[in-house]
Amino acid sequence: MLDAAALPAALRLSRQADSTLTDQLAARFAERIRQRLLAPGARLPSVRECARRHEVSPTTVVAAYDQLLAQGLVEARAQRGFYVRGPLAEAAPEPGRSAPAPRSPVPISATTLIRGMFQPPGAQPMPGLGTLPAEWLDQPLLASAMRKVSAQLGRSALQYGEPAGEQRLRRALASRLIEHGISASPEQIVTTVGATHALDIVTRTLCKPGDTVLVDEPGWSVEYARLAALGMRVLPVPRGPDGPDLATMQRLIEAQPLAARPRLYVTVSVLHNPTGASLSLQSAHKVLQLAQAHDLAIVEDDTYAHLAPSHLPRLAALDALDRTLYVSGFSKILTPSWRVGYIAAPARLVDRLIDTKLLSTLTTPSMTELALAHCLEQGLLRRHAERVQRLLDAARGRSVELARSHGCRFAAEPRGLFGWVDTGVDTERLAQVMHDDGWLIAPGALFHATHRPTNLMRINFATTQDARFWQALQRARDSLRPLS
Repeated sequence: MLDAAALPAALRLSRQADSTLTDQLAARFAERIRQRLLAPGARLPSVRECARRHEVSPTTVVAAYDQLLAQGLVEARAQRGFYVRGPLAEAAPEPGRSAPAPRSPVPISATTLIRGMFQPPGAQPMPGLGTLPAEWLDQPLLASAMRKVSAQLGRSALQYGEPAGEQRLRRALASRLIEHGISASPEQIVTTVGATHALDIVTRTLCKPGDTVLVDEPGWSVEYARLAALGMRVLPVPRGPDGPDLATMQRLIEAQPLAARPRLYVTVSVLHNPTGASLSLQSAHKVLQLAQAHDLAIVEDDTYAHLAPSHLPRLAALDALDRTLYVSGFSKILTPSWRVGYIAAPARLVDRLIDTKLLSTLTTPSMTELALAHCLEQGLLRRHAERVQRLLDAARGRSVELARSHGCRFAAEPRGLFGWVDTGVDTERLAQVMHDDGWLIAPGALFHATHRPTNLMRINFATTQDARFWQALQRARDSLRPLS
């Protein structure tokens, strides 16, 4: 059983504090709700479970939940418990004004994962995050590249960079893409402030609020939230080990009125987040056939390209950048702080993409783009990526062994950076208990376009080699069984 004595001292309720136990407990839940660690629709622990976990009386828990009710943060459902309230419904439009574009539900705690990335140096690695450990990255390489380009900069350093991005970097990227079988001239490449910015530019260029976008499910929680914030209607396509469920994808497209047919399909072909699966050649071919038949553009997010074999099928290679826009970046392999990404696109779309980029960021930082070009030209990034892949292979083996020895199983073959783990208990509830113990995990509900309970969670193989995490997870799972 997980009880208050097992919690870190800073997370325990204090009987010596100025505020009452009821106030402390209510404040803790209120803060989690406001930070979206507890999302709309999430169920609070049962009164009995919460009382046991914090070593307080059921009366204290009921009083704390009553405070949350009074603050409008939760709602009580007869015979079912307490649930986090959703956002207030939008007001009806004024006469003469059109209703706002339909919005997909923003997934739970998408921003929580983002906030978790901003950890101080030396902080405990968090299994739910999507970045590599700082000690795996090559700080001397970064510093050397920056010094090199600094010494070469002339008056251009005092001006805005090129709207499409530094020509030198775009040439290096074009050479890099050949390794994936993608033929793109430097003029077909637009640099961005990271891969997420690239995705945003593509969506804003090709879609408008109210348009329908197909996405993989499970998929990247931040992408769901980003599309919802832009007013897009999200249609999730089930993702399997070889790619999307093509029959479901076709039904979803054809079920929409002609004017409301999807304009875009956003997918991760290689080392899919969160399952680690990669698109098979056969599935890739059928996806392109479907896109051709229904006039659908494809955004291929290859964020994890540097962690995967270059020979794996890419839609952009098979499609020759006709309907496919290829997006990638370097935060997962080089450093998150440089924020360099790019789009390789059909030539007919490049000027439109640049216009959207100019409206959002004017341009991109020349210094980091030139430093990255240097790393690509000299083979420095290639050697670094090979070293990281070796580290990740070893870490994956250790993490898989620890997970299985602590009673978890993998719902997908362990590959790449992420593992899709079946814990045997509701991972939203598990996340609450683990947070009390000082660990941030990524519950499976985050990776669905609409909220649903699930026993799955995503782990980062690079940050789950600490046996203490798996011991804490096992204690937390035991405390939640049987489900109340």
